[in-house]
Amino acid sequence: MKGRDQKIFLEALDELEKEKGILKEELLETIETALLAAYKKNYGEKDNVKVTINRNSGDVKVYSQRLIVENVENPEEEISLQDAISVKKRAKLGDILDLEINAESFKRNAIQNAKQIVVQKVRECEKRNIFNKFKEIENSIVSANVRKTDEKGNLYVDINGLEAIVPAKELSPVDIFRQGDRIKIYIGAVEESTKFTKTFVSRKSEELLRGLLELEVPEIYEEIIEIRNIAREAGSRSKVAVYSNDENLDVKGACIGRNGMRIQNIIDELCGEKIDIVLWNEDITEFVKNALNPAEVLSVEIIEEGEENMKVARVLVAENQLSLAIGKKGQNSRLAARLCGVKIDIHTEPSEVEENREFEEKSAFGDSLDEIESIEKSDNLQDDYEVEESAFAVLNEDGE
Repeated sequence: MKGRDQKIFLEALDELEKEKGILKEELLETIETALLAAYKKNYGEKDNVKVTINRNSGDVKVYSQRLIVENVENPEEEISLQDAISVKKRAKLGDILDLEINAESFKRNAIQNAKQIVVQKVRECEKRNIFNKFKEIENSIVSANVRKTDEKGNLYVDINGLEAIVPAKELSPVDIFRQGDRIKIYIGAVEESTKFTKTFVSRKSEELLRGLLELEVPEIYEEIIEIRNIAREAGSRSKVAVYSNDENLDVKGACIGRNGMRIQNIIDELCGEKIDIVLWNEDITEFVKNALNPAEVLSVEIIEEGEENMKVARVLVAENQLSLAIGKKGQNSRLAARLCGVKIDIHTEPSEVEENREFEEKSAFGDSLDEIESIEKSDNLQDDYEVEESAFAVLNEDGE
């Protein structure tokens, strides 16, 4: 290379180091290796050849390395002590002497011949750097800037210079963003593949909600409050079971925050998704009662069913609480079942209004013997007129 080309060459390496984060020294070593391979390909496989690049000038030189001996048997690999001293005054037996090879034609074409190898190395270094950067944020919540959404619904985001894609299937149904929006995303497992770094990126994961709670609630981050479980239907509603050993701490209050500010910040980030904070209890009956909030539960009985001894919670609620317990399209009972890890079977108890109505109907028969007999018969057949309403919440992903 000419002097001007050498300068441009070194400046290009400096730019690569700044823009791609690839060490200049690592690139120079790679280029030297590539040039050596190119030289051997053109001039024969010789083990004693060395190619170096001057770090200051960019000058490329090719050397033949010779072992200094008393009697030369292999001129291509050995040199006599007398000849060595003529090149290097302090040469001594057993040393390796570098003799420069006149390879001007090679040096003019060498870098072009090794270009593909260098480009490949740059790509490999860049890929490794990307992998390392993603590895640093693995299993965490990060802020990202929205770049665009493609025709398939995939969301492209920028994380401090790193490009990531949130697949459409990992977006919440209510996630609608514009270019430049600042959002939170969950970075899951990071794996290195042959062509690129594989990264799990999600806005739908329960881990996103867990991370947001840790960011907004210091007591959770400091492990004073523990998140025992999360049941989430992204974009609609979530239930979070929390617990603390500190009996003096208002656990739900700490999670919700003053005037609801803490939980509201999370709701805003999740585009309006409702969040229920549920107190965890080692007594599963109490835990189920808490999980079915806002419904008021009269009683819970735990039974075991099936070959796998699946636990079923038989829940009794007042008739006017049935719709609250089940929730819209069964969502409340479904999330509660997932949160508690049991099936939930909801039954109702006749309301006082219903009982009073039946009593008034009986009183309307009068006091005649025939009417009294009719009332007695009616009492015996009372079971034929009572209707028991029940709802069965089954723990499944389809919500059916």
